[in-house]
Amino acid sequence: MATATEVTRNRPMADLNTTPLIDVLLVLLILFIITIPPATHEIEMDLPAPGKSLPTIRPEVNLLSVTANGAIVWNGEAVSEGELVAVLQRVAETRPAPEVRFTPESAAPYGVTARVLRNIRASGVLGFGFVGTEQYAGFGKQAGR
Repeated sequence: MATATEVTRNRPMADLNTTPLIDVLLVLLILFIITIPPATHEIEMDLPAPGKSLPTIRPEVNLLSVTANGAIVWNGEAVSEGELVAVLQRVAETRPAPEVRFTPESAAPYGVTARVLRNIRASGVLGFGFVGTEQYAGFGKQAGR
């Protein structure tokens, strides 16, 4: 007794030949690798001669603070906002750029502090940083937690 297998033509083909797809992708990859120009960027730089030490540049450090009563203090001297703007302009033009360290007191008025920060940003001072902020690390946390 012979058995006949029934061939269904409506069934989708289960095996997909991916070899041509892989071949095309490999050819494209090789083309991309070949067409990418090599990195030939050269930067001429004068290096110091061996044994010579470079001069150390230590910019001036300036301390800026806002006190609890709203006074602006620059290196220990009280200044007005107008004087502060002029001082910050001089600092921004000085080379090497001096560092400005800002440390407001905890009870300093927010409005004055915000105006001082806005003036610092508008002046274009390059070396700026907040100092003493580690004392506020536990701000808003209850004691004993």
